[in-house]
Amino acid sequence: MLEQSSWTEEYEVSGSRASDIAANIEAAITHGRLTPGSALPPVRELAAQLGVNANTAASAYRLLRDRGTVETRGRNGTQVRNRPATSPTSRSLALPLGTIDLSTGNPDPALLPHLSPRPVARPHLYGEPVFDPGLRRHAERLFARDGLDTEHLACTFGALDGIDRLLGVHLRPGDAVAVEDPGWTQLLDLLAADRLTPLPVRMDDAGPDPASLAQALAAGAKAFIVTTRAQNPYGAAVEQGRAEHLRAVLTPHPEVLTIDDDHGADVTPGPPHHLAGATERWAYLRSASKAYGPDLRIALLAADAITHDLVAGRLRHTARHVSRIIQSTWADALADHTTQRLIRGAADYYDERRTALIGALAERGVEAHGASGLNVWVPVPDESAALSALLAAGFAAAPGAWFRIRSASGLRITTAALDPGQADRVADALALAASARRADDASTGWT
Repeated sequence: MLEQSSWTEEYEVSGSRASDIAANIEAAITHGRLTPGSALPPVRELAAQLGVNANTAASAYRLLRDRGTVETRGRNGTQVRNRPATSPTSRSLALPLGTIDLSTGNPDPALLPHLSPRPVARPHLYGEPVFDPGLRRHAERLFARDGLDTEHLACTFGALDGIDRLLGVHLRPGDAVAVEDPGWTQLLDLLAADRLTPLPVRMDDAGPDPASLAQALAAGAKAFIVTTRAQNPYGAAVEQGRAEHLRAVLTPHPEVLTIDDDHGADVTPGPPHHLAGATERWAYLRSASKAYGPDLRIALLAADAITHDLVAGRLRHTARHVSRIIQSTWADALADHTTQRLIRGAADYYDERRTALIGALAERGVEAHGASGLNVWVPVPDESAALSALLAAGFAAAPGAWFRIRSASGLRITTAALDPGQADRVADALALAASARRADDASTGWT
């Protein structure tokens, strides 16, 4: 954190109007010159530095608070939020040449199908049906198989877009949302951008913890977002008993919006144990990006009647609809037996790679989590030390700080493209880091 007295040494703000000052600070955050937790100078000190009225500086800070960029913490002054709405330009690591990057969360490109858009016989025009008939038939089949109501269906531009639209029609800035902790970093960034307050719900291998969800609901959560399977970064898949327990916790709160994000549907075998219908307002999203490639920006949405109509209405007033070209491309892929065999095979490969690393870590006494999906979560006492140990062995992982609210430290390791033969090398590096930390703790008397 930057000390207030060192502000001018670290970064010097400029501007004469409140809007200019706010824009200058937001640009500094975007380009990494100001980081989460950085302290901003007191209003009068900033005003004196810029030669402006104190009211102008105060107005700039008020604009930044309203936009979700900074927060005021009493005697601690004004600071950049942990997840400012003005997100950094990227969240990535600078890696030495030759490093095997296990930090990205990407699927293995070699396991993605080659998709070819269907030739357009006749252009789709305004006013015509927005849902591709072939894709709708597949949606009805898939959702009915998984026990979902198929009466009210729509398409969004991927899972995150769907979540954003769902929250936008039901919630308002300042509302609280129960989210998994550790959880999907893009979702946490989205909540910050929408000025919504995340309430953390603890995770284990079976899914969100019911007691922790009950606490979030008691604290006023107006929505609950759950990853049905392939949870990112923890790798959990909601088990049947856990889903029943979560439904029981939600029953006294029928007004809460529940959102199932099933982005891992095609890379995880078996039926989903979802929460759809546990409350009066619910939605279920099944997206394509993990199995078909991140560039296929589409998700199928099933929801209650009111939620469906609100989202569909917003779509009509904005993007109108997901391109029929994208829809038909996914419909054709769902109908193609060769493509479906490839995707089922990919799911098997992902399972083999994930379990290979978890097994190698277990042999060395290192805890890891990853019941499904493309990632493994490894609790570590010191993220920096563990990351350094991995880099020394030629691998990179994502720091858990990207994904955590209150949960303990850890690393996310993407195993989607990890050669099972390399699992021992990764496990050796993490075991070495863990043993070094235990030795340090012993020498300093910590237990």
